Amino acid sequence: MSAQPLGDRPNSDNPAQSLGATDVAAVVCTMNSISGIRECLTSLRQSGVEEIVVVDASSTDGTKEVALELADFLVSDPGTGLGRARNTGIEKTTKPLILNMGSDNVMPDGELQKMIDYLVVNDFHGVSAQTVIEGDDWISSGLNTWRQGRFPEGEVSIIGTPTLFLGDLLRSHPYDPTRVFSDDSELCERWSTELGARFGISNAVSCEIGKTSWDEVKIRCRMYGRSDAENYANGRKGGWTVARSMQSLAYPLTKDFLTPLSSPHTKVTPKDLGFLSVFTALRYWSWAKNTLKRPS
Repeated sequence: MSAQPLGDRPNSDNPAQSLGATDVAAVVCTMNSISGIRECLTSLRQSGVEEIVVVDASSTDGTKEVALELADFLVSDPGTGLGRARNTGIEKTTKPLILNMGSDNVMPDGELQKMIDYLVVNDFHGVSAQTVIEGDDWISSGLNTWRQGRFPEGEVSIIGTPTLFLGDLLRSHPYDPTRVFSDDSELCERWSTELGARFGISNAVSCEIGKTSWDEVKIRCRMYGRSDAENYANGRKGGWTVARSMQSLAYPLTKDFLTPLSSPHTKVTPKDLGFLSVFTALRYWSWAKNTLKRPS
């Protein structure tokens, strides 16, 4: 399917001169994010972003105070899910491009422009940045191996934060507000089906901070498992075929374990193999647990 007319698009003949960081509105959703929020917002400002919206879910650890100091808008979110939270921030934006940034992401100098250029040159509707963590301990090494194998540069079907989208398109076709965790996958699948949208992982690199503890790994896997359960349940209700359902069931095994192992972008060590095994198992455990909790 070819993309429907989506209004004026940037000039791909000279992307560096057509759009820059001043054309980007950044939306950052937070809840008790004091460990990284200052570095996150500071990096956005230093990258040239002039419109920063923080959507906060009743933080009590000082996050709101930092946002009031560094952001252009601070709006409240009832904490009912990322879909609604992102939409709350998107409604405040006015720029041609919208960057969804995690509160634990830091954008190094020059990397945002790489995202912009990658989106324009490849005629994508949305792009993400590759993410790295400093350190070579078991968790840092494992997460970097997972990311390098899981998210190589190129065209993909689903992207996750940090994500850069065409602003008018995202404002007119926002996230499903009922999605608590599977917001990115739902939006990308819907855009692809209904609009013929295309997505890519760019050559830009962002840093992730404050997520290298074992507790943070368990939280990540718990959230991914909730997203899996939510996406699968909604897909089945929406009429997924058996083949599409099986693809969903195999997704964590395929993407979080087999893909990093076989990727030419990674050199998996024994400790990385152990990490990937535990990571995948925890994600499935969370999926099963949340499936049992869901009403029939």
